[in-house]
Amino acid sequence: MTILRVYTLTFITMVAFAANSIFCRFALKNTSIDPASFTSIRIISGAIALWFLLKVRNRSSKTAGSWQSALALFAYAACFSFAYVTLEAGTGALLLFGAVQVSMISYGIYSGERLTLRQGFGFILALGGLVWLMLPGVAAPSLIGSLLMITAGIGWGVYSLRGRGAGDPAAVTTGNFILAVVPTIVLSGIFLKSSNFDKTGILLAILSGSLTSGCGYFIWYMALKGLKATTASIVQLSVPIIAAIGGIMFLSETITIRLIISSIATLGGITMVVVEKRQNN
Repeated sequence: MTILRVYTLTFITMVAFAANSIFCRFALKNTSIDPASFTSIRIISGAIALWFLLKVRNRSSKTAGSWQSALALFAYAACFSFAYVTLEAGTGALLLFGAVQVSMISYGIYSGERLTLRQGFGFILALGGLVWLMLPGVAAPSLIGSLLMITAGIGWGVYSLRGRGAGDPAAVTTGNFILAVVPTIVLSGIFLKSSNFDKTGILLAILSGSLTSGCGYFIWYMALKGLKATTASIVQLSVPIIAAIGGIMFLSETITIRLIISSIATLGGITMVVVEKRQNN
């Protein structure tokens, strides 16, 4: 695989991941669809898209996955949708990807990994950035929405940790999406009385599931073959920035000083941990 192709696939994937935030926030802000219905449609359409892509790649391919990973995936998707009822796209993406990286680093520490002084400072800086964003104030995002998005990030972190060395990533993710359909249907049943639909909301949920989730993950696995682990970790930190730009362009959102400071602290701190960690390995 050529470098140009790797970079192109990586760029497409990061835009796709950021688009998830844009689609979800736009749907919940400007259409009548409710977060539970958005989650269910997203997971179901993602499962269908991944299954189709898996069969196109190799008709004999079989899905894999596990209920534990599927539940972590469901927790991520559900909390993600409910969080975006109140959060702006850029803020939500920063909380999400910050929580993903912090939770994975925390698990490494819990498992016995030791941080250098520089890594420790970076880890504290990243945590401080997330806390700063959530502190009470005029520009502070919704506390409930922030906690939900952090929970979504932890869910995605757990899902990512469980996916390490789990075999064919595409087959495993397809299986997990299919299994996650069950709890999403239960979720929609619980919120059935408050469910709402419209054509635009349904379309955005389908695009989020099939295009920016299903196809996005599939393309990401292709790009990962040509990326170093450090590069793969750091490049994902571009997603909140892309989401913030998209929020300005498509949702008329604004960038606050609080968000800028928090982004620099969180993304910079995580970069300090990841880069030195890989250099020491």
